[in-house]
Amino acid sequence: MSRRWQARIFSAFMVLCLAVSFGTLAWLLIETLVTGWPALNGKLFSNPPSSLPEEAGARPAILATIYLAVLLLAMTVPIGVATALYLEEYARKERWYNRLLELNIQNLAAVPAIVYGILGLAFVVRGPFGIGRVLLAGAIILTLVVLPTVIIASREAIRAVPDSIRQGGYALGATKWRVVSRQVLPASVPGIATGSILALSRAVGETAPLLLIGALQYVAFDPTIFGAFTALPVQIYTWVKLPDPAFQTLAAAAIIVLLVIVLSMNALAILLRNRFRQNW
Repeated sequence: MSRRWQARIFSAFMVLCLAVSFGTLAWLLIETLVTGWPALNGKLFSNPPSSLPEEAGARPAILATIYLAVLLLAMTVPIGVATALYLEEYARKERWYNRLLELNIQNLAAVPAIVYGILGLAFVVRGPFGIGRVLLAGAIILTLVVLPTVIIASREAIRAVPDSIRQGGYALGATKWRVVSRQVLPASVPGIATGSILALSRAVGETAPLLLIGALQYVAFDPTIFGAFTALPVQIYTWVKLPDPAFQTLAAAAIIVLLVIVLSMNALAILLRNRFRQNW
């Protein structure tokens, strides 16, 4: 068989795989929309969970998900950007501890989220910190999940800034910190914002770490930072397990809400990237 025919067969196989993948995704989305649309009403956003499906809602889970997103943004972005700035602008590559730090960050980015849940259960919930099964513990664990991704994305954005920008600042007599803070960091904002928001949108949909650290499956009150909590992924998991078809409809509606939150964050990342993009 000639190379041309091998290439055509391979291309056809790849197109078939893409068609199956996108077809399955489209079918799942359509089925979820059709199933959950009747339950997208005011009760879903204003009522707490209930044993009666006609009275059940997801208000505590929606609020907890929003709180988690805000806490993640407050904890992940400053630490991730500061670490990226240190590694790219200040760290000496020949030092062994800097090389070890870079290696660990690369490895931690590929660790499954459930492992971070085990770590959080041992050290944050029960261990030396012992803050308990509260919303803050969930935010800390999710911060650990996405922090390596934010650091890597921020490093790539900082690295993409031309070195001539730095050299021009030094030639004018600016200090290193002034060049970094006034030139390098503002120029890398689009990449940092895009990578950070995409990582946070991934964390919002995580279920396994929250279940492992004890996110409750039934919360009938609004969450607080130092109180018990649930989240939309956990609430969806709880409703899907129930045999009543009405709860399946509620689960589909909650999935739609979670999809809207994640897609909105992704759209914001694209908007920021296009708004602040610079061509060098």
